[in-house]
Formats: sequence, C-alpha cells, structure tokens
Amino acid sequence: MRMKMMLAAAMMVATALSVGTTAQAAAPYCGITWGSGDKSAGDHTQAQLLTVRTGRHDCYDRVVFEFEGAASGYRAAYGEAYTQGGGVALSPYTAGGAVIELVLLEPAAYATGEHVAAVVPYDTLRDVVAGGTSEGYTTFAIGVRARLPYRVFTLNGPGTHSRIVVDVAHQW
Repeated sequence: MRMKMMLAAAMMVATALSVGTTAQAAAPYCGITWGSGDKSAGDHTQAQLLTVRTGRHDCYDRVVFEFEGAASGYRAAYGEAYTQGGGVALSPYTAGGAVIELVLLEPAAYATGEHVAAVVPYDTLRDVVAGGTSEGYTTFAIGVRARLPYRVFTLNGPGTHSRIVVDVAHQW
C-alpha cells in the first residue's frame, strides 16, 4: 500500500512538472497575443493623411499613419493588396514574404506604387507601398518578412492630429 502511495505521489509531481514546462514553452513571444487575423474599426472620415513613418522596437516593428484631424477607420488583413480604383495587385511590387493590406477609411495624396517608408534595417518590415485613393478609401501594402502577429489601433494627438498604428511582431 505504501509503495502505491509513493508511486502515485511521484506521478503527481511528474505531471505537475510536465504541465509547468508546457506552459512555459507555450508562453507568447514578448507577451504578444495579437494573432494574424483580420482587424477593422472606426468610421469613414475626411481626415487627410499627412505622413507615414516607421519605428523599430524590441519585440515589433511599427508603421504610423498620421492624419490632420480625427481618423479612426481601417481594415487590415493578410493577403493580396490591390490598388484603389484599378484593382492591380500590389504584391509583385512589395518586398516581403507576406503582405498586410491596410485600407484606411480616409483620403491620402500618395501616388499609387510609391514606396513610402525606409525599412532596410528592420527585423520584420520589408516595405510600405501606397495603393492609391478612391472615393475616400486609401490602400497600403505593408510587406513583412512572414505572416506574423500584428495589431492595429488609433491614437489621438498631437494637437488636432490622430494616428493609425500598425505593429507587426518579430516572431510568434
């Protein structure tokens, strides 16, 4: 009887250690839990896109779209990105192993096909290409190294400006 109890106790300890190791191995990279599914929010506005810039962080790369006025509308998804009004695929002109199509629900004055950001030293970002504006919708192809977790969100400011931000993780 005593041997059975000792064996049962040993099995419980082994199971607990196994569960702890599995939980540690499954911990998300840098705590990132964003996923790679479609994302959308906000409404159509007439806020004018002023600039596009990028940034590098320890766990992700960032693209910032800054607007004059309150911008809040976007749709983002992995897959093919197409020019507004023309329907031409942008992936042949966009560096990277995967493309995030970002449709801003605001107008912009970037020329279709224009590479709008320098991302040479980045871990994840490979390119940002304008897909044009039509009827107040603006498309960008964000070229990334591979299909990785990403998030999109809006920020107010500075002043009367607003920003739509896309962060793409360096890994899963």
